[in-house]
Amino acid sequence: MESAAPTPYDRIGGAVAVRQLVTRFYDLMSELPEARDVRAMHPTDLASSREKLFEFLSGWLGGPQLYMQRRGHPRLRARHLPFRVDVAARDAWMLCMRQALDECTQDELLKQQLHGSFARLADHMRNVEEPA
Repeated sequence: MESAAPTPYDRIGGAVAVRQLVTRFYDLMSELPEARDVRAMHPTDLASSREKLFEFLSGWLGGPQLYMQRRGHPRLRARHLPFRVDVAARDAWMLCMRQALDECTQDELLKQQLHGSFARLADHMRNVEEPA
């Protein structure tokens, strides 16, 4: 019997690596001037935000469905509706995630795949129409 292909969660390094990615992502959000507006959408204390993103990414990457088990369906768009998520916010979020991935992930193919997946996810969160 063949074993299943490793999930992105397995390939990135499991819970330890996902937590490292989340930590670096939020550190960058606090450090990079380009992310100032996105950082302002979050509470001053990022502990809860870090835990929620860790839980979400664990399941989203194919690992344990921690977010679903603890909080129910993520309903990402609905949870982001109170915030102005325009192209600039999406791009600032992606700047932080792209850099965190580059720093925390050694698997180049996985990095490419996740850059694309995160870009689609971030674009889906936009809730402000840009003028034509």
